[in-house]
Amino acid sequence: MTKQIQVGGVAVGGGAPVSIQSMTNRPAHDVEGTVVQLRQLASAGCEIARLAVPDLEGARAFGKIREQSPLPLVADIHFDYKLALEAAAAGADKIRINPGNIGGEDRVKAVADCCRLHNIPIRIGVNGGSLEKEILAKYGKICPEAMVESAFGHIRLLNQFDFDNICLSLKSSSVPVTMQAYRLMRERSDYPLHLGVTEAGTVKMGTLKSAVGIGGLLALGIGDTIRVSLSADPVEEVYAARDILKAAGVRRDGPELVSCPTCGRTKIDLIGLANQVEERLKGVEKPITVAVMGCVVNGPGEASAADCGIAGGAGEGLLFQKGKIIRKVPQERLIDELFALIESL
Repeated sequence: MTKQIQVGGVAVGGGAPVSIQSMTNRPAHDVEGTVVQLRQLASAGCEIARLAVPDLEGARAFGKIREQSPLPLVADIHFDYKLALEAAAAGADKIRINPGNIGGEDRVKAVADCCRLHNIPIRIGVNGGSLEKEILAKYGKICPEAMVESAFGHIRLLNQFDFDNICLSLKSSSVPVTMQAYRLMRERSDYPLHLGVTEAGTVKMGTLKSAVGIGGLLALGIGDTIRVSLSADPVEEVYAARDILKAAGVRRDGPELVSCPTCGRTKIDLIGLANQVEERLKGVEKPITVAVMGCVVNGPGEASAADCGIAGGAGEGLLFQKGKIIRKVPQERLIDELFALIESL
């Protein structure tokens, strides 16, 4: 089991539920727009949010945003240690930084001392695309071993100044490299791990890469908090993260949809039906499994493990619960009848 840190009121590691993170994409100084986006993220199921702090104006805005945020906030810092100090003083719940790229040891010490004083954890964010030149020269390429060595170098810097309230990420745009880096780090340390595949891409490909990388690690029992990185609205990241957690069997905090593939026996618009049910399930919070099947003969039996479901036929369909048929329903009322049943569960 990994160590545990506290990010605001959210426990990370030490057996706590795997938490969902995302990152706002409003301009750093846009207080009102960022607060609106944070509320949208919270409504979608996000539990921790990260904000870029690129300059002093952004650091000052961070404090104003923190006062109104419904979520714990992580300040994302690059290079300028003074911004980390400003964000910490403004109430940051966590600092994301690479201790090796903020200057001399006196600057690392200043950040470590400040975060210790305010009990703020630091996430060491190792990225395959920004490894130290000497490490790249040693290994000759971006590889899991290089990323792990980089992480331990940053850990030693913080430990040197009596700071160990640490979380780690080891992200690459390569799924295999990312997965192996996290596996190596889990073998060699017990720091909580923030999982992610960086620069994963658009909603379709980015979700697939994240599902393989993040989901694969979670299925192996590795990972304490996750962020799905997509070139999309951050809310889409949260939806994808929730789905990955469900698919990996890690969390069950909402409905799961199962649906059969189409075949020559299908006599309804199964694809359209499944999409409509999936969309309406976004407003359901019950931890249930809902089935949409395309065959009234085999559907209820094949989906007997589902809490409830529908199976379509020619002009009508079946409403069933735990594999037991409840009644026949006209095709145009299948979805409404299904959600009436869900509401009664």
